[in-house]
Amino acid sequence: MDREHVFTFSLSGAPPTILRTGRDWEMMTKLIGRVAGLAALLLAGTAQADELVIAGRDGVYGDALAYAIDAYKKVSPDTEVELLKLPYASLYEKLVVSLRGGADAYDVIVADDTWMPEFTANGWLKPVTADLSGVIPSLTALSKGTDGKVVALPFAGNVEMFAWRTDLFQAAGLAAPKSWSDVVKAAETLKAKDPNVAGVVFRGTKGNPIVTGFLPIFWAHGGEVIDGSGKAALASPAGVKALQQFLALKAYAPTGVETYNATEVRDALQQGRAAMAIEVWPAWVPSLDEADKSKVVGKVAIGPAPGETKGPAPMLGIWQVAVPSGAPNAEGAQKFLAFLNGAEMQKELALRFGLPPTLTALYADKDLVAKYRWYPDQLKALEAGVSRPRIKQWPQVESILGDYLQLALVGQVAPEEALKKASADIDTALAKK
Repeated sequence: MDREHVFTFSLSGAPPTILRTGRDWEMMTKLIGRVAGLAALLLAGTAQADELVIAGRDGVYGDALAYAIDAYKKVSPDTEVELLKLPYASLYEKLVVSLRGGADAYDVIVADDTWMPEFTANGWLKPVTADLSGVIPSLTALSKGTDGKVVALPFAGNVEMFAWRTDLFQAAGLAAPKSWSDVVKAAETLKAKDPNVAGVVFRGTKGNPIVTGFLPIFWAHGGEVIDGSGKAALASPAGVKALQQFLALKAYAPTGVETYNATEVRDALQQGRAAMAIEVWPAWVPSLDEADKSKVVGKVAIGPAPGETKGPAPMLGIWQVAVPSGAPNAEGAQKFLAFLNGAEMQKELALRFGLPPTLTALYADKDLVAKYRWYPDQLKALEAGVSRPRIKQWPQVESILGDYLQLALVGQVAPEEALKKASADIDTALAKK
């Protein structure tokens, strides 16, 4: 290179300058060195910042996580956190695109339990280093990968529960139902006693709603959605009996129950128009004791779903947090998960947002029990909880089963035929890898 005739260019658009002498070149070299040194210092300062990018849910889960992040930044002030609050379907899509491609977009992810079989089978998650010894065992079991290592932290201890009106049961001389057969008999008795009050209410809308209501009955009869060989087993004798029993409840339910979803179930309970609900979730329950919303304050008992040939089998519906295998700041992510798992933080999230804890001890906490009187029974439901089949095709399976359950509910297909057709379609879906 001719050091006597070197051109320099200005980003401002000024004409090029010619460095004509060796001294000019020396001065320019020193300037470049100083700029490079300054850039290195700036980059070093940036690298020292602890940054986390979290892909989370919207709604109450997002609000709870935002509160936890603010609390974490107080104990870790150098940490910068970006929280994405995404709708359910959008969160799943973004996570799959990122994880499948090996991208390093997120340090922490929030995931529905039903997504975990796909995520763990593909090796998309790092083992969790947080101490889970105090977590409810049934929830820890859902946090393990195919190799038995814990790869996620339970974030919300959601579980399906059963609700019944204690005042109506006492007036009719009925004991709390211990079996689904008891539920059918009680619904008949209570409906006959007061035709203006439905004996029972449930979600009859096809897809996830009706499946969620049906499965605890199905499991209590000993039914299996998928058998040990990986085939659909819905149409077993136990499965047929369970569906016949589920359909029997319709006679004592509100007119149009086949279109009921969560809002209608909550309204029926709150307004005193139903004696029982086969399915309630922790987020639905607090309003039953709020006088400005409910006509049945203190009159609704909440507990695990009844049993039948087997013990209670409430459905678990937990959310989990995890660290992707390609997380840029995996160390910082693990620290945040440990903070999130702390008893103090879980208690705050329960008190402020109604987020169900995952730590066993908190269900006996006096402050939490004072606010949520059903917590000791909710713990029983969590301990007896059953997970949906651990298969990555569960969304398709649930959709197929939900369609046929509703066809049976409206009388278009007989119970056994509905389960046989559902099984055939599910086997087809399972065969597609």
